[in-house]
Amino acid sequence: MCCLCFRVFVSLAACVQTTLDGAVLVEIEVQPGSSRQGVVGFNDWRGRIQVAVKAEAQKGKANHAVCNVLSKIFSTPVSVVSGHTTRQKKISIKGLTSTEIIQILEGLIES
Repeated sequence: MCCLCFRVFVSLAACVQTTLDGAVLVEIEVQPGSSRQGVVGFNDWRGRIQVAVKAEAQKGKANHAVCNVLSKIFSTPVSVVSGHTTRQKKISIKGLTSTEIIQILEGLIES
């Protein structure tokens, strides 16, 4: 594993947490009004996954778009837990382990 890949893996692990009820929380940074949708990278400085959505940040449209995009990526329901009115959000993913989520994200970020 190269140094850059190792750094991304360690950083990904730091933004993924498991709750007592088995849900996994992931810290993300949303880019609303983008020309593309999906996981577009990792912000080293903030320690968050970058997610771009086409929807504008108006009346919860971007939050809804984030949940739809990430639900398709993880094939499981996703909900926004905190940060409803900011770009920095915490999302909840049920049905997957933190290890599975990190593996999916690694594949998206490295490619």
